[in-house]
Amino acid sequence: MGLWDKIKGEFIDIIAWTDDTRDTMVHRFERYDNEIKYGAKLIVREGQAAVFINEGQLADVFQPGTYELVTGNLPILSTLKGWKYGFESPFKAEVYFVSTRRFTDLKWGTKNPIMLRDPEFGPLRIRAFGTYAIRVSDPAAFIREVVGTDGRFTSDEITGQLRNMIVTRFTDVIGESNLAALDMAANYEELGEFVAERIRPGFADYGLELTRLLVENISLPPAVEEALDKRTSMGVIGNLGAYTQYQAAQAMEKAAENPGGTAAGGMGMGMGFAMANQMGQAYQQQQQAPPQSAPPPVPRQAHYHVAAGGESTGPYDLGALRQQAQSGDLTRETLVWKDGMAQWQPAGEVAELSSVFGSTPPPLPPQ
Repeated sequence: MGLWDKIKGEFIDIIAWTDDTRDTMVHRFERYDNEIKYGAKLIVREGQAAVFINEGQLADVFQPGTYELVTGNLPILSTLKGWKYGFESPFKAEVYFVSTRRFTDLKWGTKNPIMLRDPEFGPLRIRAFGTYAIRVSDPAAFIREVVGTDGRFTSDEITGQLRNMIVTRFTDVIGESNLAALDMAANYEELGEFVAERIRPGFADYGLELTRLLVENISLPPAVEEALDKRTSMGVIGNLGAYTQYQAAQAMEKAAENPGGTAAGGMGMGMGFAMANQMGQAYQQQQQAPPQSAPPPVPRQAHYHVAAGGESTGPYDLGALRQQAQSGDLTRETLVWKDGMAQWQPAGEVAELSSVFGSTPPPLPPQ
């Protein structure tokens, strides 16, 4: 083998990357200072993209496929290096492989409780957590905005920033939705989709796409959960008197299993059983008590139609008719009618309207 053949063999002629990890997003192809041979093969597999960097400047981006690295396949790099008429000598360029597959089961959650005003419980604190999935949609932007010169970039290096973005948007959505805490469980899917739509533009700035966001759980403070459990238990118990008697019977059974404490426990058992009977009787009396009769409905005030100028006006209640009588618009000869009357009658002949005109004073005595 000649000297040229030995040197030629040191040049890289196949550029490829196989990933055996689940968290590597970007891998820099290591050349050990060797140059890339003219006409070398570039193999980009499905779920990958290859980015060429020349002297710190982003050049060409290759999608999945097999390429022969010649001037025609490196338009931007050829322009940057000033290859006007092609080249056949080795060249140097940094090659970054970007994984474009989905990175799933990434965790998000609230570090601190979210303060909100619940329509049922009032001021409340809640916690939430879930998972999300991302993929690199723009390899060039991802290299430029996030990776930089990192030779091996993993998902753990960016999930902290992404988690903060999700929690911030989620807090805004929860605060604006005015959903009751007990109704959120029925809206997990809708919340996840709505929050994802709000976050996607921020992810796109990093060259990333948010493909899925799931809300797994929204929890209340322990004190509130304990109160809800007690409230649920009371609803399950139902008949309080029967439940109390059952508890007393259980206590009697336990006392019978302890012969040594029969004398001391018998008194307590008797008192408990008596109290249980009293509570049960009181509960039964309360259930058997006749319901309190409701007051009769308030009688409706009569409304009359008034004939004025050959047309029907109204209807008016007695207060309005009294004001018309005082102003002279309503006289005893004015025709009126209400529902139930056979025909129009003068107001002075309707007994119910006698109070509208007031009493007529007697004639003055002669002087």
